[in-house]
Amino acid sequence: MARRRQNQLKLFEGGAGAAGPPVIDDAPLVQEARRRYLHYALSVITSRALPDVRDGLKPVQRRILFTMYRELRLRHDAKPRKCAAIVGDVMGKYHPHGDTALYDALVRLAQPFVMRAPLVEGHGNFGSPDGDAAAAMRYTEARLQALADELLRELGQQTVAYRPSYDAMRFEPVVLPARFPNLLVNGSQGIAVGMATSIPPHNLGEVVKACVALIDDPELSLRQLLRSIRGPDFPTGGELLGTKGELAAIYACGQGTLKLRATWRGVESRRGGSIVIDTIPYGVERGTIVKRVADVIVARKLPGAVDVRDESTEECRIVIELKKDADPQLVMAYLYKHTPLASNVQVNLTCLVPTANPDIAAPSRVDLLTLLRHFLAFRMEVVTKRLQYELDELLKRIHVLEGLEIVFDALDEAIRIIRRAEGRQDAAGRLMKRFDLDQAQVDAILELRLYRLAQLEILMIRKELKDKRKDAARIAQLLESPAARWKLIRAELLELADTYRDPRRTRVRAEVDEPEYDAEAYIVQEDAVALLTQQGWIKRQREVKDLKATRMRDGDSLLDVAAGSTKACVALFSNQGSCYVCRVIDIPATSGYGVPVQKLFKLGDGERIVAMLGLDSRVLDVPEASEEATEPEAPFALAVTRRGLTLRFSLRGHRDPSTRSGRKFMRVGKNDEVLYVGVCDPGDPVACVTQQGRAVICDSDEIALLSGPGKGVILIRLQENDAVIGARVLGQEDAALVALREGGKAYKITTRRYQTAARAGKGYVLFKRGSFVAVQAPELVVPQLEEPA
Repeated sequence: MARRRQNQLKLFEGGAGAAGPPVIDDAPLVQEARRRYLHYALSVITSRALPDVRDGLKPVQRRILFTMYRELRLRHDAKPRKCAAIVGDVMGKYHPHGDTALYDALVRLAQPFVMRAPLVEGHGNFGSPDGDAAAAMRYTEARLQALADELLRELGQQTVAYRPSYDAMRFEPVVLPARFPNLLVNGSQGIAVGMATSIPPHNLGEVVKACVALIDDPELSLRQLLRSIRGPDFPTGGELLGTKGELAAIYACGQGTLKLRATWRGVESRRGGSIVIDTIPYGVERGTIVKRVADVIVARKLPGAVDVRDESTEECRIVIELKKDADPQLVMAYLYKHTPLASNVQVNLTCLVPTANPDIAAPSRVDLLTLLRHFLAFRMEVVTKRLQYELDELLKRIHVLEGLEIVFDALDEAIRIIRRAEGRQDAAGRLMKRFDLDQAQVDAILELRLYRLAQLEILMIRKELKDKRKDAARIAQLLESPAARWKLIRAELLELADTYRDPRRTRVRAEVDEPEYDAEAYIVQEDAVALLTQQGWIKRQREVKDLKATRMRDGDSLLDVAAGSTKACVALFSNQGSCYVCRVIDIPATSGYGVPVQKLFKLGDGERIVAMLGLDSRVLDVPEASEEATEPEAPFALAVTRRGLTLRFSLRGHRDPSTRSGRKFMRVGKNDEVLYVGVCDPGDPVACVTQQGRAVICDSDEIALLSGPGKGVILIRLQENDAVIGARVLGQEDAALVALREGGKAYKITTRRYQTAARAGKGYVLFKRGSFVAVQAPELVVPQLEEPA
């Protein structure tokens, strides 16, 4: 709660001319915060982020165009001025915000790769599709494009409402009297509070054609309207994938997603061939595309591509060199999938629509029909006001000309009256009394120059009067007939389209007859070795002759080795019961340390990899799961946790690549973790050893075989403060689990020395004093593959 501050109120007591102490009202903080946040949100929505449906402009854009047109007279035929002067005028008179934001808005209005129909003509460096920024405003110049006049030319005809500027020193238009639907032609992007807008640009000729069709038939359906508008038309071209039904659904609800991709053509050459990309998706920087394609080629993920270079000038031309036998369609299918050559364009037709109060517009998401109807209703309002203004001006002029005509019929008498008058006021009074004139007519007569009294000038005035009366009658008829005004609007729209129409740049394709992306087709099949270290670093090498010579970080050691084809998979098992699967080709190839596993998968806090299995069919054959099977199918793997729990599971559910989050194979309890995972055949014995010197060997067939992730069953019953430190499947006759005691003494646990016992027992007591500190890792060897991939 706010409290009255008495020390501040004393400043107002007894002061000369003081209006009295201020009144401070108590108010709940929650209520005030809500009220002020709503005011802020409304300000952002209506005065910053969203465009108006009538002229398609945000306030900053409208103020820039208005200042250039009205204050600086920078029409399309004027000499351009420095952008610093334009930004200074706009900021000082109408838009009291940062000059950087103002200049960015001005630059955007002039960029032909951003605006489908630029409204500002820029001179100098205004950026490029490569992502280069514009030069500083002190180096660049600008003026309006001819098309911008179509938004502004009717301003002086009382067609739109005005409101005071921020300092109440001037007046600015609430909206511009646009002669074409700029919101659809140039589109708009913006993020407000709780809402956003994303309106793609369209072709001017198609939009005008749709407006004309809606004038001809106000009951036109959306599908009939889409015969005129084929879809968005982006300034950078591209290829839009979507059926008429999909486009109709997006335009009907005002929201959706469009698929846009680059266009290309194949070029044959002696060295092989090449792909020439001539248009790119809207909003994607050309330099980013070149870099991403180059990264794919360097990483050898696209064997058919050799090189990429940017040969663009004003036109886009990105060349990708191919090998002789490479299929260009397969190459592009991969690039569409893995680079910005294909992107999704969000459509959100949210804008400000007029209300009963001309100074206020409300945010609303509209469909295409509603958007065009709002524009046409506004156009009718502007044309009606313009015609009324023209009629009023004609009537004023006709009134003056009628006075001149009366005087010219008695010119000698009028001259005598003026010569006998004592002054201007006396002459005006006598003329008004003699010829029954009003003040405006008399003022025009007294302002006449002597040469206008010539006979030819008198005939010209009478001809002008005749023409003005004819124009006034024509305009009066237009004002009396809404149908006639619609006909006028229609003719003006068609004239504008004929003047500014240009060909469509974006192709719309409903069906694509080309090969779909298939990851297998882009993998160079060759044998490789995957290496995983204890600290979680992984890498791929073509061949490994000596594992001891493998390069690793200080203090690190090898955890596991897997060999197989680059198209085969490897499975990584974590201590938290997750299995992460990827293809061998996805593991970075390097002779260095490799990369952390976290770069390939999304591991949780404290999660680490404890085992790796190669799933190449020559090492471990893992068929697909059969649909008829009701029980888990071989091959199986076995997992053991630190708390002595174990389970078996089928590897068939982990044969294919997983997501970054992996798949669960075991549910690990609190304060527990998986410490061993190994392949287990039916009948194989399993051994484990605990920290306090107990060991157990049991038949793996006694261990539960689960079809889904579970907690498992007890392998060894632990004493208090005891824990399992290692386990191993003793599949081979001479296999052993070697545990190291304090002091370095090794204990070998084999089926020759210890008999197989029942599961869930306390196990053999290996010693009574001391403890095991570690389990010796088995000697790693590179699996031998029977034949090359």
